[in-house]
Amino acid sequence: MRVLGKAILMAAAAMTATAWGSAAVAQTHPTPPKWGYEIRDGKRVPKTSNRVTQPDGSWREEIRQGKCVTIKERSATGEYKETRQCDGS
Repeated sequence: MRVLGKAILMAAAAMTATAWGSAAVAQTHPTPPKWGYEIRDGKRVPKTSNRVTQPDGSWREEIRQGKCVTIKERSATGEYKETRQCDGS
């Protein structure tokens, strides 16, 4: 009985440590790019998006990352184009 009690106690401690470790890892990973929000300070914050959608279904989006700009475009026929430009100065 004493061995069983120690085993249960050790299993509970291991599960608690695993839960705390996975929670810390989840907070350090960035939000996946396809999601419509980011997690900041443990709260959902809408992503800043400057996507312009046309009535025909085409769209264009610019994403700034430091000195670089990524331009994503999709035409009404479904053709996708992504370009990246960086300021070298």
